Amino acid sequence: MGRKNSKKKKNKEKQRHANPRVMKGVLDITRSGMGFVTIEGLEADIMIRPADFNTALHGDTVSVMVKELKSAGRRMQGVVKQVLSRKRTEFIGHLEMNKGFAFFVAEMDKPMPDIFIPLQQIKNAKDNDRVVVKLVQWDNDGKRPVGEVVSVLDAENSNDAAMKEILLEAGFPLEFPDEALEVAARIPDIISAEEIKKRKDIRDIFTITIDPVDAKDFDDALSFRKLKNGNYELGVHIADVSHYLEPETPLDKEAYHRATSVYLPDRVIPMLPEHISNVLCSLRPKEDKLTFSAIFQISPKGEVKQYWLGKTVIHSDHRFTYEEVQEIIESKAGLYAEEILLLNELAQKFRKIRFNNGAINFSSQEVRFKLDEKGNPIGIMIKESKEAHQLIEEFMLLANRTVAENVSKIKINNKPVPFPYRTHDDPDEEKLVPFAAFAKKFGHTFDTTSPEHIAASFNQLLKDVNGRPEQHVLEQLGIRTMAKAKYTIENVGHYGLGFEHYCHFTSPIRRYPDVQVHRILFDMLNNQLQPDKKMEEKCKHTSERERAAMEAERAANKYKQVQYMKNYLGDDFDGVISGVASFGFWVETVDHKCEGLVSVNSLLEYDEFRHVESDYCLVGRRSGKKFMMGDKVRIKVVAANLTKRQLDYEWVVAGELEGEDTIKGKGKKRKG
Repeated sequence: MGRKNSKKKKNKEKQRHANPRVMKGVLDITRSGMGFVTIEGLEADIMIRPADFNTALHGDTVSVMVKELKSAGRRMQGVVKQVLSRKRTEFIGHLEMNKGFAFFVAEMDKPMPDIFIPLQQIKNAKDNDRVVVKLVQWDNDGKRPVGEVVSVLDAENSNDAAMKEILLEAGFPLEFPDEALEVAARIPDIISAEEIKKRKDIRDIFTITIDPVDAKDFDDALSFRKLKNGNYELGVHIADVSHYLEPETPLDKEAYHRATSVYLPDRVIPMLPEHISNVLCSLRPKEDKLTFSAIFQISPKGEVKQYWLGKTVIHSDHRFTYEEVQEIIESKAGLYAEEILLLNELAQKFRKIRFNNGAINFSSQEVRFKLDEKGNPIGIMIKESKEAHQLIEEFMLLANRTVAENVSKIKINNKPVPFPYRTHDDPDEEKLVPFAAFAKKFGHTFDTTSPEHIAASFNQLLKDVNGRPEQHVLEQLGIRTMAKAKYTIENVGHYGLGFEHYCHFTSPIRRYPDVQVHRILFDMLNNQLQPDKKMEEKCKHTSERERAAMEAERAANKYKQVQYMKNYLGDDFDGVISGVASFGFWVETVDHKCEGLVSVNSLLEYDEFRHVESDYCLVGRRSGKKFMMGDKVRIKVVAANLTKRQLDYEWVVAGELEGEDTIKGKGKKRKG
């Protein structure tokens, strides 16, 4: 835990030695219009009045000059000197036409000025149309911002507009800039004989891809063969995006700006244009493809005897879906069954070794929506990680870990190479102590004396609670004690995976840090490595973009949940309490995994409830009735607000249905 404190001290030192009146931070504009800039390493934020925004908008990274230092009872005030980078440049709203020009009025809960649109930039839009507008110019000269219409939204398709707004809120552009597309268009599709000569040619070795059924960007493949010495040769082959993506071009800058693909229920917003991600780099079957590979010699016991890292050319024999591979694993029959069963056997050995070495075995469920042709949810599927998924997961983990280990050994001028490690710090002590105390109430002891003992305790707890009533609550709370994984040049290891060294190497089509890893590794293998002094700054950017993508994906899933549950207003469902606060508790339905809030106000007719934070529950003052995380409850859907992406539930007194104790006089029989 000392690492975190020392980092905070360093940040404060930097601020102290820099110009104390000019700082860099992110502008947060409240609904009232007042602005506040948060500065890393500074405990208090800086207040900015609207007249001092100087073209900055909500979420922009800005430089701020402090004009009034903090004094007793007063906060610091400042003025934005410069917009360093914009969180977003595209907005959804409606057009107001005038003679000779138009104005765009954004639909936002944060104040922003209207945007002037020249008539030649309105793209067939008409008065009062809902449009997407791009901010193209805004000089700090008192004039209005200038924009152009990117697209006119279909008034009948509210779902499309909602998904686009979620992406724009998170700072992900809907289109690629023309300059980036021009660079992409110039990339040759044909692999030259000269390029193949530079690489290890493994086109004759058995190779497959395994991906989700709806995937188009296949960025990893596996090759496999038995060796004469009784060992196996396993190749992990990754799309060689860095071969096509030259540094500092407009295409590369756009990929870095996005830093990740975003996966919403009805669409993918790719990091790279689709021709690159789905055609040029995608490891499609029966095609020669350029790859960056980690090739391992592995004993039948699962021991890595040796490995090789380098550039290759492959030819995939077959494209499998996870479902097809799972069927082969379960039936022990099918196309290439012998190879797949051997691969699975090895993967399970790696998995067992990993957990024995301290990895934590949190189970995961993925909610997928079945959509109609308009993107409306008509069904919900719960997907669990099976052996087919674990097969790919274990070999990707092996490649990622091996690359990180390899780079960690290299020193330049006796210093480590600035490298985007994927790290996961030890659990948060402040969260761990109350969690351990709560777990003890269910009879689960927790050894918090060291990170290794914590991991062992977690795994024992997860094994013990499997199938028991408290499983859901302890798994969810356990995950919340964990630190957030991130990219950084400080190689502190990956606690959750139990790895001393780890990075992201295996998904360069959809993650920019993987592209950075490929470039560094290639230069290192060719003794041409030049340290990037800005790598930590780049790591912070890619970590922030990853979090933004996750938030966008969560928001889109929530929108779909609300859309789906609107069909069931007034209906009852079984649920599990997934969170508790002073103002109510959240319930996740068992069948659909759709979460909604039961407000304490809706419980007042039964009792007055108080929040007991240490027990993660609400307790009735008169009745003693408890609503605790993990409890099974019956709820009724009472409201579904698409604008707020919010579901409201009411508790259904289920005493006569399930034989539970009810609050006296309030039992009510219901159907369902």
